Amino acid sequence: MHKVIRTPDGRKLAVETRGHPLGRPVFLLHGTPGSRHGPAPRSTVLYRMGVRLITFDRPGYGDSDRRPGRRVVDAADDVAAIADALGIDRFAVVGRSGGAPHALGCAARLPDRAARTVALVPLAPRDADGLDWFEGMTEDNVRAYTIAAGGPEAVTAALEVRAEAIRADPRATVAAMHGMVPDPDRGVLTDAAIRALLVRNFAEGLRTSADGWVDDVLALSSPWQFRPEDIGVPVLLWHGAQDVFAPALHTRWLAERIPGACLEVPPDAAHFGALEVFTRALRWARW
Repeated sequence: MHKVIRTPDGRKLAVETRGHPLGRPVFLLHGTPGSRHGPAPRSTVLYRMGVRLITFDRPGYGDSDRRPGRRVVDAADDVAAIADALGIDRFAVVGRSGGAPHALGCAARLPDRAARTVALVPLAPRDADGLDWFEGMTEDNVRAYTIAAGGPEAVTAALEVRAEAIRADPRATVAAMHGMVPDPDRGVLTDAAIRALLVRNFAEGLRTSADGWVDDVLALSSPWQFRPEDIGVPVLLWHGAQDVFAPALHTRWLAERIPGACLEVPPDAAHFGALEVFTRALRWARW
């Protein structure tokens, strides 16, 4: 079911709900770039699990209004606004890739509402003490996050070119990934259904502009405005050891600082392995 929800500051957020209408509510925060149409279990699977899955275009993506200057922790405001509009008190939050730090922001900012949080293949804060942030990261991501030091204009100039190419042919973009990723991810990307989901995800997220992507890169390159040490709700961290987009060192760093966090780093998985563990992650999140 599609809804348009207004935030207290007047912004529009595009929201989708699927699965069991009376099930446990779980927010899924998409990756970077992405949209509410990102990969997720089918509605029939969600229904059998008793999960009411809530996805939304984060600010600047798809049909959601931009929030200039947003920080990672600001995602908690949007999740709370959507939950209020839907009449939901407590919920779980799952974030994948660029959405995972935003999910952790919900855990930190909304301890009385976010019952459980899952972070799949997350990045650590850019100012993470003792972490070589770029170690093991693919050249494209190193370039994007290095450009962030030049400010919004530099990031916009770089990412709008890439966004235009994706808009022109999202299938070619997904197909090109096959040659850029380690073997475990190639195995995932051979699944035609997953490729189709990724095509739809990228096409919708960047349909009108690169604003969401730009703001994600800037937010992920800036202080998060919360400390992982301050998270007080149960957290599951999952990361494929062979990930080259967000290296597993980032998740290990987070696991050392989030009190009581459960950590899984399978050696035979990489970035897109997170798509294969969504169902299990949702079962864990369904408190």
